[in-house]
Amino acid sequence: MSARDFLERLRPSAAPGAPASAGVPADRVAERSAELEALFVQLDAVQAEAERIRADAVAEAARRRETAQRKAQSIVADAQRRAQAERSAAAAAARASGEHVAEEILADAHREARSLVARARARQPALVDQVLAAARAELEALVESAP
Repeated sequence: MSARDFLERLRPSAAPGAPASAGVPADRVAERSAELEALFVQLDAVQAEAERIRADAVAEAARRRETAQRKAQSIVADAQRRAQAERSAAAAAARASGEHVAEEILADAHREARSLVARARARQPALVDQVLAAARAELEALVESAP
């Protein structure tokens, strides 16, 4: 069937009234309905397939969202565990460094104390001699000034 024949069928008919040859009038609506019925049946199948595809897509999207959410929660939980481990390691390193600094300060203090003790011992005899000399001088001054 050509396009012209198809369009000819869709052309409106003339107004009723003029006598025509005897016969059964053609049922154009029935002809068109019969012609399009097969197409509508195919469209029903296509529409059902489209609905099925849409329902499958919605289900797949929900599944993917759920999978992504579980994966994101797993990533966040892992990151929190790793962050806690890093904080613990950093605190341990800071504590160890602080202990090392404290040990160095304590060692410096012990060295300084030993140095002070050594200087005091080295100066002690001279200071004792000075004190004794001052005491003798005062005693001698007292003895000389006594009547």
